[in-house]
Amino acid sequence: MSRLDELSRDQLIDVALKQRDIIVKQEQAINGLTERVGTLEAELETLRSQMGGGGGAPEWVKPNRKERREQERSERKKRKKSFTRRRETPTETVKHAVETCPDCGRSLTGGWLHHVRQVIEIPQTPVRIIEHQVFARRCGVCGRVHIPKLDLSKDVLGRHRVGVRLMSLIAKLHIECRVPLETIRNSLETLYSLRLSKGELSEILHTVAKRGEGECSKLLADVRGSPVAHADETGWREDGLNGYIWSFSTPKTRYFVYNRSRAGDIPKEVLGEEFGGVLVCDFYYAYNVLLTRRQRCWAHFLRDLQKLKDDHPDDAEVAKWVDQVVGVYRRAKRFRSNKLEERIANKVVFEEEALGLALPYVKTDMPQHVLAERIERFLPELFVFVENPLVPSSNNAAERSVRPSVIARKISGGTRSAKGSATKMTLMSLFGTWKLRGLNTLEVCRQMLINSQQIITAQPA
Repeated sequence: MSRLDELSRDQLIDVALKQRDIIVKQEQAINGLTERVGTLEAELETLRSQMGGGGGAPEWVKPNRKERREQERSERKKRKKSFTRRRETPTETVKHAVETCPDCGRSLTGGWLHHVRQVIEIPQTPVRIIEHQVFARRCGVCGRVHIPKLDLSKDVLGRHRVGVRLMSLIAKLHIECRVPLETIRNSLETLYSLRLSKGELSEILHTVAKRGEGECSKLLADVRGSPVAHADETGWREDGLNGYIWSFSTPKTRYFVYNRSRAGDIPKEVLGEEFGGVLVCDFYYAYNVLLTRRQRCWAHFLRDLQKLKDDHPDDAEVAKWVDQVVGVYRRAKRFRSNKLEERIANKVVFEEEALGLALPYVKTDMPQHVLAERIERFLPELFVFVENPLVPSSNNAAERSVRPSVIARKISGGTRSAKGSATKMTLMSLFGTWKLRGLNTLEVCRQMLINSQQIITAQPA
């Protein structure tokens, strides 16, 4: 086509007329298509209303993948915090850069940070052996000899050669982490080239326990003064002979004691005659000698009810009775009131319901008679949690308290002497309480050793 500036006037008029005809035809085509689109949209709306109703696709039509992703993204619950791996604060930095161009050999300088990779590692360092050399000096005027007095109360206990931090670490590994002494000895030698005998490790534990007796006495006082306490016992072996670990705990305190006996004198001696709180315990008879209110553990009782139901799967009457007893307990758990009078009244109501279910089977040979007799015997101690909201209905706190000792028993088998058992109970009480309170057990143990050393040092000879 020729350039427009090269055309004559008549030729330009002819081009303009042709363009006008083309525009007219295109406008007509556009108008026709617009009418067609309107007709199709009306037909589409009609089909939608006939097939699924509303303006969207029918319910049986699955959205495409893109729509599903957008829907999941919009419905996804927002997290309170990100769970991506966080970047640690570096203690040292190593920079990597190419010094010369591998293509032309030119020296390279400057640049920008491209990416970062962190590597976490522990140092392989030998143990620090600090030798304190004490020099004696004679005064040239008066002739007296002067020797400095060492104050190592913040570093070491008495004549021990092991520092308080290492002592705390050994106690933490053995009690909280349940690591055997032989494994601790091998680990210290591997990590720090430190060689300690098992006998020295045992003496370290005895020393830590001895310095923690004062703190342990405070824990016992906390348990005795608590309005609610939990009690439980589990097996333990001392020098190959069977005994028992007794656990007494509160929501913030744990206290352990070992005894060969499982009689009622043990909880009576530990809690004392003046204990006035509510004791949460299982149905073991040893707790009956305590002259205090008791809440029997419903977790144990529910397990026994379920076992009764499992042992008689074809007995519809047993299943119905179990469900009725469990229903009374669940209604009692759901009950809430801020008024003491209402709580006491409802406690009586639940006791009457439970007793009404138990009496028909008490003196019979029916499968329910054993648990029915238990309800009748312990009725005043089954619904104390209804009257006192501070009292839990189960003894799960005590079960969690003795769990570490059960694991330790499976690992080590027990202790070898009465001194070892006493040390074990003291350290279990201390570390169990510190962990329960969310404290740094290693640092708290170190501070305890330092404070006890300063107190002993300050005492007059």
